Amino acid sequence: MTVISPALAAPRRTWLADLPVLAVAVVWGGSYLAAKGITATHTVVAVLVLRFALVLPVLVVAGWARLRALSAAQLRGAAVLGLVLGGIFLLETYGVVQTSATNAGLIISLTMIFTPLAEAAVRREAPSGAFLGAAAVSVAGVVLLTQGGGFTAPSLGDLLILCAALARTLHVLLMSRIKAVQDADSLSLTTVQLGSAVLVFAVLAAVPGTGDSPWAAAADFGAGQWAGLAFLSVFCTLFAFFVQMWAVRRTSPSRVSLLLGTEPLWAAAAGIAIGGEHLGALGLAGAALVLAGTAWGRRAAA
Repeated sequence: MTVISPALAAPRRTWLADLPVLAVAVVWGGSYLAAKGITATHTVVAVLVLRFALVLPVLVVAGWARLRALSAAQLRGAAVLGLVLGGIFLLETYGVVQTSATNAGLIISLTMIFTPLAEAAVRREAPSGAFLGAAAVSVAGVVLLTQGGGFTAPSLGDLLILCAALARTLHVLLMSRIKAVQDADSLSLTTVQLGSAVLVFAVLAAVPGTGDSPWAAAADFGAGQWAGLAFLSVFCTLFAFFVQMWAVRRTSPSRVSLLLGTEPLWAAAAGIAIGGEHLGALGLAGAALVLAGTAWGRRAAA
């Protein structure tokens, strides 16, 4: 009988916790290509309603007791965060329809640079020279990434994804500054946020001129579109959320963040290998700079 020492067992347990988190980064990286494959400009709102309405009942049932325990202030705070979250998903989805999945995954990674910069501005503290250098490298990478076909104005999709990265930064800052939500149960907080976002999407879907209704979009779906929607709903939402909750209790938040930070790598891999996207020499150089800058920025911020 082989006896495994505690010193060897601990790293093994850590790696067992790392693998599901890495799987989340992979599916999130693939989410841009999946969203691009099932969404057109006139179905963005409809797809968002379907995506989150499918998983919201599961979250409500799983956390019903803790949802009922939320205070009025916590509900209000979570609802505000949900409105911002809804804006993030709208910007991301409209953006990915009009740019490549590779560009979307890499540009959205600028959140890792924008968030520490915003936090430093709020605290009135100067970022370190190393972090500013990392930010400059990342921004230069995005400029090159969006110029794969020669130096032209960035596409509307690129700009929308950039706005989504800024909105993600706002979401993080609000989570840290709305005191009512800081002690709230994470499952309940996420459920209320998604519920608020779905309400926004449902209201928009009822406004004339915002595209197909969810029912019309669903009626036009084939097997491939339903598979893509299931991937976004089950894997990129339910699976991702529960893995994060499970992992932070078995490893460190910083380790989880580091693994999830590989998302742009998987987005680029999916876009190129599966989506047949081509970056060109400038685009490849830009992608390398974005990845290097965000990695450097994470280390400098830590």
